[in-house]
Amino acid sequence: MTAEQGTVAAVSCNDTYAFTKPVRGEIRLVAGVGVAGDVHAGAYVKHRGRVRTDPTQPNLRQVHLIHRELFAEVGAKGFAVAAGDLGENVTTSGIDLLGLPTGTILRFGALPGVTAGAGGGPGAVTAGAGGGPGAVTAGASGGPGAAPAGGESGAAAAGGDSGVAGAGGPLAAVLGVAAAAALDAATAVSAAAVAAAVGRDLGDDLRPAVIVAGLRNPCGQINGFRAGLLNEVLGRDEQGRLVRKAGIMGVVLRGGVVRPGDAVTVQLPPLPHVPLDRV
Repeated sequence: MTAEQGTVAAVSCNDTYAFTKPVRGEIRLVAGVGVAGDVHAGAYVKHRGRVRTDPTQPNLRQVHLIHRELFAEVGAKGFAVAAGDLGENVTTSGIDLLGLPTGTILRFGALPGVTAGAGGGPGAVTAGAGGGPGAVTAGASGGPGAAPAGGESGAAAAGGDSGVAGAGGPLAAVLGVAAAAALDAATAVSAAAVAAAVGRDLGDDLRPAVIVAGLRNPCGQINGFRAGLLNEVLGRDEQGRLVRKAGIMGVVLRGGVVRPGDAVTVQLPPLPHVPLDRV
């Protein structure tokens, strides 16, 4: 997969448990926590079904993202869906979210000194820097490895491995929860990928950023919003494998404000890539 560039179509947040989330003018990401003021923010799992099953699980679902293209797809089948209706925090445009590998970093906004729209897309930057496919060219802040001046940083020493226990920084709390919990196989893979992404981050890119942890697992609440919609976002491919289309979940690597119109830059992890699984 090559590096992608997209945009933020809408942002949403809700401080109470509800299926939908009101669209906002902006949201603020908090590293290791989620969206400020959102009911799903925190180091421990917040989605109520997961809490009932095991409240000691890590919150790898701090930020929910959905591609706007899904709304047109289900709209063609008679289902009216708009930004925030399915409970996402960030609605994107122009990015194949479901095709991203686990551990991808999504960075929001243009790099300092980069004019929005330059190079073929809003906030476009050069891909391939930083030693991995799709990495972002170092911008201001003194070059690769430079310590950020203020702000919330996702940079951390990951020790000698990329396992959950080795990571620190602003994500230390959620990764500590993951290290202490009994994880199923899919969640363990996601947690390790998040920890590895923390270790890869040099701390020189100060833009708000989210690490992709996995797929949203659609549930029956979707039919409560629009009867029959669950069948459109949860199905099986020709090989009989489960296909989940209701967006992706991530953990905040670096905090900051995200607004509609912001560029979204995809920073892929090193090969081999691990396809997204439910988280």
